[in-house]
Amino acid sequence: MKINIYILSCQPKRSKILNQNILTKQNRRDFIKLSALSAGFLGLSASKVFAKEDIQEKIDSLAKAPGAVGSSVMELTHAPIKEVRVGIIGVGNRGKGHVRTINTFQPNAKIVAICDAREDRAKRAFENLKEINGKKPKVKLYYGDEEVWKKMVKRDDIDLVVIATPAPDHARMAVYSMQQGKHVVSEVPISFTIKESWDLVNTAEETQRHCMMLENVCYGEEELWVQNMVNNNVFGTLTHAEAAYIHPILQKMFVNSNDPETGAYYKQWRLRLHANQDGNLYPTHGLGPVANYMGIGRGDRFDHLVSMSSLAASMPEYSTTLPPDDEFYNRNHFSRGDMNSSLIKTDKGRTILLQHDVVTPRPYNRINALAGTRAYHEGYPSRLSLYDEHLGHKWIDDVKYGEMREKFQHPIWTKMKKDAESNGGHGGIDYLEFYRLFNSLNKGLPLDMDVYDGVNWSVIVPLTKLSTELGSIPVKFPDFTSENWQKVRESNFLKNI
Repeated sequence: MKINIYILSCQPKRSKILNQNILTKQNRRDFIKLSALSAGFLGLSASKVFAKEDIQEKIDSLAKAPGAVGSSVMELTHAPIKEVRVGIIGVGNRGKGHVRTINTFQPNAKIVAICDAREDRAKRAFENLKEINGKKPKVKLYYGDEEVWKKMVKRDDIDLVVIATPAPDHARMAVYSMQQGKHVVSEVPISFTIKESWDLVNTAEETQRHCMMLENVCYGEEELWVQNMVNNNVFGTLTHAEAAYIHPILQKMFVNSNDPETGAYYKQWRLRLHANQDGNLYPTHGLGPVANYMGIGRGDRFDHLVSMSSLAASMPEYSTTLPPDDEFYNRNHFSRGDMNSSLIKTDKGRTILLQHDVVTPRPYNRINALAGTRAYHEGYPSRLSLYDEHLGHKWIDDVKYGEMREKFQHPIWTKMKKDAESNGGHGGIDYLEFYRLFNSLNKGLPLDMDVYDGVNWSVIVPLTKLSTELGSIPVKFPDFTSENWQKVRESNFLKNI
């Protein structure tokens, strides 16, 4: 039935009232049908249509903390472990490199067990150790199915579990490992949902076990140089930062994982995420260092974000080049847009622009930009502008830049640059990451990062998904620290090097 509504210009008050009524009715009918993933994430039915205000209320409730089940693990310490006994889950891409890196820290750490669902990957890691050490390693192998890792984790001769599996498995493996009395470190991101994030926090607090995300970029020479300048007030008052993970891996994501030499993703898990989920799927490399600069969890916190994605073009176009019998041949729909951009506001009023793009032909970039009242830095290539030099109108010249690099070089790079670079792993940052980990466990010190850091940076994944799908609405961050973020704590990076 068609209804015509006429508004007479000679009745302005009535016209205003009628317009308000119409807007009210329209707002009441402003509805949305969620995707199955978002509906499940919110605990709603994907078969129903919901009013936006009802969804907003549900989203706001996600930021509320459940009842604590344990004590805070900030600055958590344990008795020193003279030789850290390590079990590794997943030795495909990242895990393969971790085996080599961890092996260099003998006798402070030793690998006692290796697990991978694929027999050939587990045996390859074993043979690599044999070749490196010149003798048969005393390492137990676990393989054959995707749940065999649980057998390994139950062993009583493992202190630390290293998780390097496909990202969607990280949280459940970390939770189970802590429940078995193990400390845990996991590849990034450490969680994919808000529930997983709370599960990690609650389990860490209940078991009082270390749970750290392996964000290796936090150990970068440039990043720690910027951190040291922040600590020495070179930047003045921090106001804004920009971070990203921009890495053209389009073709690699489409590679079938059956060939052990391709380095492809197991069962194309990364491609499947892009096919089914929007938002920022890999936020932590760019965000981790920025969070450290701003003292997130140490006097400031992420308050809320808004997110949006461009259209998805690169993956549908590439799919047309695949063989006709490929599962993804000529697929015209991928949920993940080519570029996702998110804007984060902190409790102190700072802003962070965070981007994610792994499909366009754009050279690798993490941006690493930081703005303050006295200085501005931008990476790729690294450049610095100082208010005291040209009032910030120009980048400082090479001579001045070199002086700043030397003056504010982070102590860990001054001390260990040669060892880091000779042992490799992303220019040495993997080596420094594990050096700091084992040094802390050997001495019974707090780890550089804790479970709160891991979930704060990883929860970007579900929050950007919701914001993007619901028209870039603001989404609040949960406070995983139960307000303990308000305590200003010095970063552990500068302690006990």
